[in-house]
Amino acid sequence: MTISEKNFDSIFNLFLLLIGAGIIFRIPCTWLLLVFAAFNLFFLKKMKTIKKANGLRLLIALPLLLELLFFFNTDSYYNEVKILEKYAALPVFAWFIIGNYHRVHFYKLLTSYAYLTLLIVLFYWFLFIGTNPILIAKYQSGIDLWEMGYVFSQSMGLHAPALNMHMAFVTVIFLYLILQSFQKHRGLKNHIFRISGFVISFFMVLFINTRMALVNVFLGMLIVFFYALKEQVNVKKTIKVSLISIIISVVVLIVFVKNNNYMTYKYQVVTFAYMDKVGKLDEIKNPEAKIFNSMVTRLSIWKSAWELSLQNLPFGTGASQSKTDLIAYYKQTNQQFLAKYEFPTHNQFLDYFLKYGFLGPIVVLIYLLGIAYLGLDLKQPVVLFFFVSFFTSNCIDDFLIRFDGIVFSSFWFAVFGSYWLQQKAIADKVQQVL
Repeated sequence: MTISEKNFDSIFNLFLLLIGAGIIFRIPCTWLLLVFAAFNLFFLKKMKTIKKANGLRLLIALPLLLELLFFFNTDSYYNEVKILEKYAALPVFAWFIIGNYHRVHFYKLLTSYAYLTLLIVLFYWFLFIGTNPILIAKYQSGIDLWEMGYVFSQSMGLHAPALNMHMAFVTVIFLYLILQSFQKHRGLKNHIFRISGFVISFFMVLFINTRMALVNVFLGMLIVFFYALKEQVNVKKTIKVSLISIIISVVVLIVFVKNNNYMTYKYQVVTFAYMDKVGKLDEIKNPEAKIFNSMVTRLSIWKSAWELSLQNLPFGTGASQSKTDLIAYYKQTNQQFLAKYEFPTHNQFLDYFLKYGFLGPIVVLIYLLGIAYLGLDLKQPVVLFFFVSFFTSNCIDDFLIRFDGIVFSSFWFAVFGSYWLQQKAIADKVQQVL
């Protein structure tokens, strides 16, 4: 069977778009990955191999290689195989996306991904409103507003921080696209679509209401504005668009907070409540209502994970039994609240430290710094924001143990790496001409 280069390129990039937007749905995304791998295996000769790609492939595959290295440090090979399944996407992206780096339409993919992801989430949001009138009436009355974003995320089969990490990324992409649109005079229709995308996606970040995603959106704004000004392309227009974007964001934030009084309470009171009770959460009456999502709970988890990690050096507990051992440690240290809800580590560095010993957090750091390097070398604010967002998110959660986190990071790592290879190829040609 033969296929033209043009058709292959189109199908390849369509796969990238569908996988990127479909990451939030595990089963459909898994099937897409299988078909994508089969498609590329069938047309294996279409790939292009260069030396610079090998280092990127190694970096993308690092979490999988770490798991394989410690595969035999387990009490259940069945569970280890189940864990390995989550990392199966890494070699697929490392081999096939990087192998077809010259075909990746980076900016077109970013734009299409942002629109498609927003449309999918909006569809589920309207479905949620239409099928849950009692819940919506309760929220409109100001009752149990703390659960609103979490219940909506669960209706999509997702964890709220994971969904909001995606939405924060989409929001910053739209902000970047707005600046590009005005700088390149794309026209009124283009401006309206991109501004609307930014406003709606930012609203969804607020609706889902997870703290790290909101903080990251504002960090993303700073990164995008900084690089836009640094490029010194129409500085006056860049400043004007930046100020308009900030004003729009503040207005949306004020309107949302005014209609959601729990948000002020959450950020001012709940987040840092009972900080003197680290490791002693059972002394708090009704901890479910008072500190379930508070910083003191995270710190108590981290304290236990750190202590247990130190007891299992140098090679850790192994991946398959780390959570079981952590829950057992909660019980051993008489922390019944943590044991009841079986909290995982909620920190990727500590999670890998517990599982793999000294090597664990080093691998996480190298993996994440690989993305940072691409962003800095490319001087690309969206890539750099992705690093900041995924790094900070993994400081308070553990996304490299989740399918959506693993696929989300490795997919975009491979896409960013492909764009980096394209730019290096262009630079090499210029150098040869000179």
